Amino acid sequence: MTDNVVWQSLSVNKVQRAECKGQKPCIIWFTGLSGSGKSTISNALEAELIRLGAHTYLLDGDNMRHGLNKDLGFSDDDRVENIRRVAEVSKLFVDAGLIVITAFISPFQRDRDIARALVDEGEFIEVFVDTALEECERRDPKGLYKKARAGLISNFTGIDSAYEAPANPEIHLNTANKSPQEMVQQLLDYLRSEGYLQ
Repeated sequence: MTDNVVWQSLSVNKVQRAECKGQKPCIIWFTGLSGSGKSTISNALEAELIRLGAHTYLLDGDNMRHGLNKDLGFSDDDRVENIRRVAEVSKLFVDAGLIVITAFISPFQRDRDIARALVDEGEFIEVFVDTALEECERRDPKGLYKKARAGLISNFTGIDSAYEAPANPEIHLNTANKSPQEMVQQLLDYLRSEGYLQ
């Protein structure tokens, strides 16, 4: 099917796009259980990055399922395809010179590794939002855990579908010990120390 498709060379490249923005492009990939705080922290991070003059884009799991991924369910196969599509979009944003932030449960390590392999070394920052299942269930902002426990939702991560915690993330956020503001500062400190922000 792709035999007749040839890669088109372009005059402007990723380095040039990033240079005019004064930043180092990357994917900041948030992963964690539903209700762990991924959306809250990633949203606060993007707001602070914009305040600092960075060029960003935030891809949120629920929002993507209203458009690009609205044809997907929550079976293991659909979850894999969901993350594959998000990874490909994220790669395009990195090529555009942006700091792209993703907030997805992305429960399988293999899928996160595939996303990492799409971009160059140093362009993928895995952020593990580490919140105990019990705390996620206590928060249950969308009422999903309650529905899963009642058998109204199947294939729910942490209940009847596995979550594979990152073995070696670039950033480990333990939400039991820090406020959202402290975690955003931890992320900003990392981005500055590694040269993503000037």
